[in-house]
Amino acid sequence: MKSLKQATWFGGIVFLGLCLAAHAAGSKSPCVSPCDLAMDAGQQRLYVLEADARQLAVLDSASLDVLKTVALSERPSGMALSPDRERVYVTAGLAEGVVMEIDTKKAAVIRRFKAGHSPVSPVVSPDGTQLFVCNRFENNVSVFDLKQGRKLASIPVVREPVAAAMTATSGGLYVLNALPQSPANGAYTACMVSVIDPVQGKVVASLTLPNGSNQLQGICFSPDGHYAYVTHILARYQLPTTQLERGWMNTNAMTIVDTVSRTLVNTVLLDDVGAGAANPWGIGCTEDGTSLVVAHAGTDEISVIDRKALHDRLARAATGDKVTGATGSAEDVPNDLSFLTGIRQRIKLPGKGPRAVVMDKSQAYLAEYFSDSLAMVDLSKEGKPSIRSQALGTGEPQALTRQGEMLFNDAGLCFQTWQSCASCHTPDARVDGLNWDLLNDGLGNPKNTKSLLRSHETPPSMSLGVRATAEEAVRAGIRHIQFSVRPDSEAQAIDAYLKSLVPVPSPYLVDGKLTASARRGEKLFESAKCNLCHSGPNHTNQKPYNVGTGIGREEGKAFDTPTLVEIWRSGPYLHDGRAVTIHEVLTQFNTAQKHGQTEALDAQQIADLEAYILSL
Repeated sequence: MKSLKQATWFGGIVFLGLCLAAHAAGSKSPCVSPCDLAMDAGQQRLYVLEADARQLAVLDSASLDVLKTVALSERPSGMALSPDRERVYVTAGLAEGVVMEIDTKKAAVIRRFKAGHSPVSPVVSPDGTQLFVCNRFENNVSVFDLKQGRKLASIPVVREPVAAAMTATSGGLYVLNALPQSPANGAYTACMVSVIDPVQGKVVASLTLPNGSNQLQGICFSPDGHYAYVTHILARYQLPTTQLERGWMNTNAMTIVDTVSRTLVNTVLLDDVGAGAANPWGIGCTEDGTSLVVAHAGTDEISVIDRKALHDRLARAATGDKVTGATGSAEDVPNDLSFLTGIRQRIKLPGKGPRAVVMDKSQAYLAEYFSDSLAMVDLSKEGKPSIRSQALGTGEPQALTRQGEMLFNDAGLCFQTWQSCASCHTPDARVDGLNWDLLNDGLGNPKNTKSLLRSHETPPSMSLGVRATAEEAVRAGIRHIQFSVRPDSEAQAIDAYLKSLVPVPSPYLVDGKLTASARRGEKLFESAKCNLCHSGPNHTNQKPYNVGTGIGREEGKAFDTPTLVEIWRSGPYLHDGRAVTIHEVLTQFNTAQKHGQTEALDAQQIADLEAYILSL
């Protein structure tokens, strides 16, 4: 049976420069930003969710003409079409998340449900009676009874659930998380796929992906539901960043899951030996199951993979056959850049930033996020796909912040297109939860990826302050991490984008205010002397201190005081990501009392102090 939601993505979660400013001000943005798609093949209707236009557009799937639009009160993030095609469910909002139910015939919002913080990726059950919604920053999935219009349950999952999908035959709701939930200085750091049994209302299986897997973005199923296909980045974070050739830093991958046994089949690299396929996002399967289509948001293209040949090759590798020059066993597959040679075609798209994918038989539709456009690729003629493009926006020149956001997510800046800035800092310029051994402060001393929020306001940059300003760090990153020489105008645009970033309200606030525990913690923040270093509006005095966390040749070194703004989402913590929680920072890794005077605090006081810090 065909998946009810062939692919889901968190393309709406990205906070775009000028677009973000307009969002914060409560007004529409000049950007359109198509972030999700849904198909009603019977009525030849294509539904396009436009995040920054704050509307749902209904197009004729053949002509791509806009038939009607539905205005939305909040910035949307994802949608799902009901099995009877009479309703569209749209997630939207941040701290006060909402689900809007839209009548497809009336083209109007007829009902609203209260969701969690930053809801995304709604999924309707096969019988149309239940709705599942990922609450990204509450780390749970809400379950709604659509007949009674009420919430049934909240099911805990791991860090930042951003995509989900299910079929009638898969035996569960498959939920992807965006970031690892573990220390960054250990031997294994990776995201996972959680399988929820809707009847039991709990996670019944947790599938950990290969080491370095992060930024899980899209999922689809085979037509029979036997296999799930998950797109993600596969970071080689345990290597020093001395080069990019052959995916030395970041590779781009698809993991295959057997939904019957609920086990991983294998992980396949989507890159070529000399050309990365950066930032894989949406994924779909043709109705007859012959092809998989993967959108590469960083390289503005799609991969069309022969699905039968893929499984044949995987099966042969599992028995020890020499299927490529580099693969003679199942263990070789995740490191083989030639594994898809001969069974995959890379097709360049006309627009920028393809994310969402939806399939209609042999037609692939793609939402091109940054060019405000839609691409349609006809795969019916083998080896000779035809491509059409339809503009969705006004075509007006883009603001500098929008250009910067696009460049931040564009692997075209990088040598051999292996990665974009977003490959390590996520599409919204935050963290990937990994340690990287950058060469700006020596070799053999990995540091945790830092959020770029407020980076231009809080110099110096990097944990040891080796870059005097964020502007300097941006240019050094292009030279030494992208291994590229680019016009300074591009760095200026990226600067403008990063300066425009707006903090997301903490999920630890209630109605935008501190809880009673956090208010007690605010007083403790001063009495424990935390405010001496973490002062001012950005909660940093921008000075370095030896807080006793240096190890080896960094023992005794002073580390830059980081901002605490949005600290709730930037873990793991400390320069090497050894602390998973703020509680560990205050207790386990503060034995010398150089990181706040917390030794005399009891368990409740530590909890209160943590509650305050996580509310910032």
